[in-house]
Amino acid sequence: MLEKLKVVEFSTWVAGPSAAMVMADWGAEVIKVESASGDPVRNLFAAREDVTGNPVFELQNRGKRSLVLDTGKPEGREALLRVLAAADIFITNLRPGALKRARLDYDSIKADFPRLIYTSVSGYGLEGDGIDLPAFDIAALWTRSGVAGATIPEGVDPFVCRPGMGDSICALATVASTLAALVERGTTGKGQLVETSLIRTGSYAIGWDLAIQLKWGEHNRARQRSETQSPVANYFKTADDHWVSVSVRAPRDWPAIAAAAGHPELVEDARFATPLDRVGNAQLLLGILDKAFGAMTLKEAAAVLTKADVIWAPLQSLAQVVDDPYAKAAGCFVEVEDALGDRYLAPASPARFPGAEHGPTRPAPPLGAHTAEILKEAGYSRAEIDGLVASGAAVSVG
Repeated sequence: MLEKLKVVEFSTWVAGPSAAMVMADWGAEVIKVESASGDPVRNLFAAREDVTGNPVFELQNRGKRSLVLDTGKPEGREALLRVLAAADIFITNLRPGALKRARLDYDSIKADFPRLIYTSVSGYGLEGDGIDLPAFDIAALWTRSGVAGATIPEGVDPFVCRPGMGDSICALATVASTLAALVERGTTGKGQLVETSLIRTGSYAIGWDLAIQLKWGEHNRARQRSETQSPVANYFKTADDHWVSVSVRAPRDWPAIAAAAGHPELVEDARFATPLDRVGNAQLLLGILDKAFGAMTLKEAAAVLTKADVIWAPLQSLAQVVDDPYAKAAGCFVEVEDALGDRYLAPASPARFPGAEHGPTRPAPPLGAHTAEILKEAGYSRAEIDGLVASGAAVSVG
């Protein structure tokens, strides 16, 4: 889908690399620029002798080539600029202050690359006092943005988001905004600065609750299921110890759920006649529904809820997701091969294009595996490449 699109990614950890990986899956040529120490994610699992490979690094970096430069050296910075000369997109999540000191911020290079889409991914954006603060998704997207505050019920000790979850959401925003700028360039011929941040992505992700807070000044947060104001839209435990989630989307869902629970008479019960009545008698109704679904197996609950056209889903572990037929049908997994030659299933990119080729094109690259190749494409001679390596401005492996 993105064939002939050239992307240079100068980033570490998750949000920036994940955005570039999605573009690589969709056919873009992606060059990953790293320091000699490499992206820290390369070192995950390094201390474990019982496993081989690094599925996390592979997930975020498959389909790319690796270029190792020391941009702190003038020759290394010049090499990056020469590589950028042929690029359409530059994605970086390095801190703005570090980029400015290296004269690799947008203002420093925009005159030399007027068609370049320069995408900055950060914790707190490019303005204000937070511009240069270090940030992971647990800090900026989960905790500071209000997502955790709205998600963790009152009285429950705070817990962290799963690793990289918020970064992956930010990566999708990064892909979308970068490609939007690319579309505009097709009309104007001009590149531009694109800015995404973890905190803004988090604020958008929790947008329902935040919109209410902004409009009416009311505070909303999740409740424990036993304290919920909506006993109908809840989790219910089956006789074989599975939890199912039941949702309500329209008034007609209440009669459908009551019938699925084996209690159609509840619809005529004055205690539960309206949504406000059901809220007022939440604990009573929850007890009835708990008993009803608690007498069913998961298979039985699935059958009656599906027949009633109710939105429902089983609460699954990741091990169960791997075998879920709906996940398989939606294309959630893709077979990959890593640099060790191992083949296994990995999470797929978040969209597919029926009838068009898309998906991993190559394993995640060993550090510096393509340095010489990329520099040659940028116009360097063999002698010049050897000189860059000898000076420490570049590292080439293989």
